[in-house]
Amino acid sequence: VKLSQKEAALLNLLCQHKNDVLPREKALKQIWKDDNYFTARSMDVYIVKLRKYFSADPGIEINNLHGNGYSLLVKS
Repeated sequence: VKLSQKEAALLNLLCQHKNDVLPREKALKQIWKDDNYFTARSMDVYIVKLRKYFSADPGIEINNLHGNGYSLLVKS
């Protein structure tokens, strides 16, 4: 799968925080340079796309941690 620039940047941040919390604000400020409603919705769309790419692999999950951010869980 060929990722867009934002998908790749978001996946890179998730990998840097593997099995830990990636704060939502950190991702928004680092990738979108802004933390507002519209960029947050945009990031949600990219999270859905990344989840779809990994849907065939039961060992990888991207979870939403309400009020905190996201976590990339990699099961060994």
